[in-house]
Amino acid sequence: MSHPNETSGLSYRDAGVDIEAGDALVEAIKPFAKKTLRDGVLGGIGGFGALFEVPKRYKEPVLVSGTDGVGTKLKLAFTLNKHDTVGQDLVAMSVNDILVQGAEPLFFLDYFACGKLDVATAATVVKGIAQGCELAGCALIGGETAEMPSMYPDGEYDLAGFAVGAVEKSKIIDGTTIVPGDVVLGLASSGAHSNGYSLVRKIIEVAKPDLDADFHGQPLRDVLMAPTRIYVKPLLALMQTLPVKGMAHITGGGIVENIPRVLQDHLTADISKDAWTLPPLFQWLQAHGKVADAEMHRVFNCGIGMAVIVSAADADAAVKHLEASGETVYRLGTIRERKEGEAQTIVS
Repeated sequence: MSHPNETSGLSYRDAGVDIEAGDALVEAIKPFAKKTLRDGVLGGIGGFGALFEVPKRYKEPVLVSGTDGVGTKLKLAFTLNKHDTVGQDLVAMSVNDILVQGAEPLFFLDYFACGKLDVATAATVVKGIAQGCELAGCALIGGETAEMPSMYPDGEYDLAGFAVGAVEKSKIIDGTTIVPGDVVLGLASSGAHSNGYSLVRKIIEVAKPDLDADFHGQPLRDVLMAPTRIYVKPLLALMQTLPVKGMAHITGGGIVENIPRVLQDHLTADISKDAWTLPPLFQWLQAHGKVADAEMHRVFNCGIGMAVIVSAADADAAVKHLEASGETVYRLGTIRERKEGEAQTIVS
């Protein structure tokens, strides 16, 4: 017989939450997070809050933050049962965003939500997050794993990430020094990155390709799921070498909608579509989806993952420096005065 003050009703486990799985994931994550430790980390994975001290080399540090997800690329990851690249995507989307203001990424936190936790899948995703943090030079110091029965279909999850960086107040890059005659450089992307995947999935649905077939030396599935390139280390090094006037992370909206975000109203970026060759993946997407050029430039990065604006006098040195860092660089065009009613970025 139960004591009158005891309860013998339902438990958390009856609600479908696997507490032991959550504990196992925390232990699986710790070795990945340990590899990302850097100066400033005072407390990380496992506590109620993560502690980070801004490195003392900063005299007037300004914190720059960014948050993002992976979008519907996750739906393709579920279909292909391929989870090893979306973690890097998650990191890249935030660290590349804060980088364009001149910020050095310092730390990163993630949010992983699912209906029922699959430790192996979640650990694969977090391993990718840690790899992305290593590429960006930032620490993975915390996050949240939320197991919410009935909120997500079996086998599916959602991801969000949050990055914080720092930049000296006097070295914030905001585009205000850009003038006519400056040069726009483009850094090659590693693929579609994490944008345009609603259209990618529609094209796959219509074209019905063999995703395991060879596509220029790799299975098509791997090309479609290639992780977003992280530009942090090469561009931080470039900023130490010469003045960078502006940068634009080419995400949703493509070249035509992202470069204007760093231009003053009276300026236009004149981009030559002959400056680079559309990579095979985008040629395939355009052909099988019958996508117009203007739509390609609005939805996809089309092979350019980051735009960098420098003075004409510094352009040669910037190209040389970036190529020495392993980047593929294109001279996309120049900045000029904007005509009345004209778009701020023109690809022609």
